Amino acid sequence: MNAPSRESDSLVDWLTYLEALHPKTIEMGLGRVNQVKLELGLAPKFPIILVGGTNGKGSVCAMLESILCCAGYQVGCYTSPHLLRYNERVRIGKKEVDDEIFCNTFAKINVARKNCQTSLTFFEFGTLAAMCLFIQDEVDVAILEVGLGGRLDAVNIFDADCSILTSIDLDHMEYLGDTREKIGFEKAAIFRKNKPAICAEIDLPDSVNQLVENIGANFYQFAKAFGFSKKDTQWDFWGPKGWRYSLPLPALRGEKQLKNASTCLAALDTLSELLPVSMNDVRQGLTEAVIPGRFQVISTQPMIILDVAHNPAAASVLSENLAATKPAGHTYAVFAMLQDKDIFGVIQELKNDIDFWLVSSIHTPRAATADYLISEIHKAGISNDKNVIYKFSDCVAAFVFACEQATKNDRICIFGSFYTVGDVLRYLNTLQSK
Repeated sequence: MNAPSRESDSLVDWLTYLEALHPKTIEMGLGRVNQVKLELGLAPKFPIILVGGTNGKGSVCAMLESILCCAGYQVGCYTSPHLLRYNERVRIGKKEVDDEIFCNTFAKINVARKNCQTSLTFFEFGTLAAMCLFIQDEVDVAILEVGLGGRLDAVNIFDADCSILTSIDLDHMEYLGDTREKIGFEKAAIFRKNKPAICAEIDLPDSVNQLVENIGANFYQFAKAFGFSKKDTQWDFWGPKGWRYSLPLPALRGEKQLKNASTCLAALDTLSELLPVSMNDVRQGLTEAVIPGRFQVISTQPMIILDVAHNPAAASVLSENLAATKPAGHTYAVFAMLQDKDIFGVIQELKNDIDFWLVSSIHTPRAATADYLISEIHKAGISNDKNVIYKFSDCVAAFVFACEQATKNDRICIFGSFYTVGDVLRYLNTLQSK
């Protein structure tokens, strides 16, 4: 497949080209992407924060971005995947990069790739594009979210001034290993010698402790080097630079967000000489941080919740949040997942929180069929004797049915994948534009 031409290229054309360029969607390893990085001469001079972990990465990135922007820094933030537009993945000063700039950057990287006589995966291309754009715009700091794992993830070609590990749970086991020991080793490999390594995981595998010792990172672990104390409507943080009192609760909803916020503040404490922030910056940043699809409440009567939870650990957090906001009525779940995820594990975590399962497939080759999802629901001990399981052609049809059935005292939760949430969000945006 030929690259889009300069005259007629569009971002859609480029993304289609990039998706077909490499024989594998995911191929672990840094050799190819590092070769193209050197060809491009990418040598960032600004501080870099790497954020890895099984769950919580997006929330930590959002809070860091918000606080640092409030402090007046030009912040580059690279996250994945996206919900609606590829542009969501790269933000500079909280603004998405526009299509034309992406196209020009992809063309530049493609020339360098051809010079190296190699190919790149879709994610590797995007990672190089993000850094090209951050260097071009002369950002003050870059926040890079790890896509998968850490040790062999494309963002790890850049040396971090501070690395953050949010959690270690079982996910992507076909790439990272089938135990927390193996997964922890892969994720902790974003740490750097003599640099701050912030870890929010309490139950550390031995492999992580050993890796920290071998690397020689400056290690800060939750509950030992930093933590928080919650009050009714405020909270206090303690960390490497002491206490911060009477902080506002984060705008991001959910019981786990104070831990994520503490992780973010611990990282900023360790970077205080490079990137000083004031108490006002912290307060304002916490209350302004937003991230779509993470226990995002878009309606209250009935309550409609969007959550991209797609592994058992994330489903457990969703279960806690659903229990904390239990309605007087019923809970309808719009549910679709990818086939390569732990579907049974997710259902097990949430089976006591849901009254009606509205099941569909997603429009992607990796999708689990609705029939397979229903078989896993049955396996979890949920029968259809009382008509609690329904099958639909797609997520939008399931969501429309939920809206027709739900009363103002009921609740609708859309979860299982970025694709699931994205389909419903796209439908809602279409309604609003009419």
